[in-house]
Amino acid sequence: MSLTLSTDELLSSISLQTIAISGLAALLLVHLIPWLVDRYNLRAYPGPFIAQFSDIWMGWVALRGRRSVLVHELHHKYGPFVRIAPNHLSISVPEALSVVYGHGTGTLKSDFYDSFVTIQPSLVSSRDRAEHTRKRKIVSHIFSSKSVVDFEPELRNFVEILLGQWERMYQDALKGLSGGQGENEWNGGDGRLWFNCLPWFNYLAFDFIGDLAFGKPFGMLSAGKDTAMAVKDVDSAMKSLDGGDTSSMETVEIPAVKILNGRAAYGAPIGVLPRYWRPIVGKLPWYSRGSEDVGTMAGMAVMSVAKRLAVPSNRNDLLNKLSGAKDEHGNSMGREEVTAEALGLLVAGSDTTSHSIAAIVYYITRDPRIQKKLQEELDAHISDTGPVSSDSVKHLPYLLACINEGLRLFSTVPIGLPRVVPEGGLAFMGHFFPEGTILSVPSYTIHRDPAVWGDDPEVYRPERWLEADKDRSVLMHKAFTPFSIGPRACIGRNIAMLEMEIAIASVMHEWDFVLEEEDQGLLFKEGFIRRPLGVRVGVKRRNII
Repeated sequence: MSLTLSTDELLSSISLQTIAISGLAALLLVHLIPWLVDRYNLRAYPGPFIAQFSDIWMGWVALRGRRSVLVHELHHKYGPFVRIAPNHLSISVPEALSVVYGHGTGTLKSDFYDSFVTIQPSLVSSRDRAEHTRKRKIVSHIFSSKSVVDFEPELRNFVEILLGQWERMYQDALKGLSGGQGENEWNGGDGRLWFNCLPWFNYLAFDFIGDLAFGKPFGMLSAGKDTAMAVKDVDSAMKSLDGGDTSSMETVEIPAVKILNGRAAYGAPIGVLPRYWRPIVGKLPWYSRGSEDVGTMAGMAVMSVAKRLAVPSNRNDLLNKLSGAKDEHGNSMGREEVTAEALGLLVAGSDTTSHSIAAIVYYITRDPRIQKKLQEELDAHISDTGPVSSDSVKHLPYLLACINEGLRLFSTVPIGLPRVVPEGGLAFMGHFFPEGTILSVPSYTIHRDPAVWGDDPEVYRPERWLEADKDRSVLMHKAFTPFSIGPRACIGRNIAMLEMEIAIASVMHEWDFVLEEEDQGLLFKEGFIRRPLGVRVGVKRRNII
């Protein structure tokens, strides 16, 4: 056997080496040249070394699910201005909120949001200013304080189902029975029902939003499990939707909560990567699963909208309101746009609310003093058992303080939402940011600023909302951004607050809570939003006089 290389083999070897070296050189130049040119004048700002040259640092920390915590630590290390990507500056100054997100600044959502688009951009994901304005004018009245009151009866019905399911499990637990599987496993002991309350708040939020968005709940509360239906082929289903024919849609049962979590976990790490990377990275196993979750959620929306619109109804739900709404030119939304908006509401208004409720219940439960104080306030204003009414609890100061403090500390959307500096640039605190620069203000860090919240920002202490003098109160409310601010603030804030007030007040009024295990802190995973990994508690009925 010859040990020498043939001419062809030698040329092939040289060719491969040349390709490899050329590829490496091109890769270095792609990241080095922008750094040398420094188009956005960010070279002087501190941050992770790799983040100066590549988005890979941001992609990695987002994939790990702890972006907000790591960015928070960077601000502690470097100060209020931190470079977290070649063209992305994080600013941890409360006053920056109005500059980056406020009215009249002209900033736009970055292409980060494109990773969440499936059917077409919705009110939540639309980046075009004119299109967003058109959509918001059509739907804003639907989410007004006056309109939201119309949805309360449906919400209370779902809370009643939740309480009934807990009562059933509680009575069985007292008999020594157990049940459920996985995260839904429950048992009895010491006169309590021991279970994970997080899934049940997920079921509540999904059924309520499903009923609100699609005219029919998914049935998760009644079934006591994560279940929904979706079409298999979204593209063909969309064609059927346009024609009003639903008979040919092939459907499949899916775990909607799990899939939505996967969708959120996928969108965050891939959204921070450059657009030209996404098709390549999206083929990797983990990312491809996340992409499938995005499509599956779209399939659930398509099927739900198709079935709802197939039978005309005067029912008071989002689809009925959207179908009849018109823009300033008298044009109504097409079925594809209506479907996208319904999906946007489902995604934005389900697990965000349920995770917040679970986190707030956890914080209240871990401190018996706080739980006792809240229950005393509830007892003084609520005489009946069952779901509370909004009128009976919406003005209770300690309940609102408990909710606000939970939203502050848990920060359901903890990351800095990226915004693109408009033409003409922006100036802030003596710094000038040219057009195209991406800026963000991390709510997780702003919600922990000692200058705003005092010397104990990591402590869950509802009293801080009641003790603050006028000046401090104004400062706190300006820095408090669980629903963001400005023209792109969460349009569903009124619905979310209604749901949190009624759900938290109802369960805390009827049940006494303790944590199942010694408190080790609230474990979580982060995608676009923060998700608790579980809130296992023991509950027993309170003796309400």
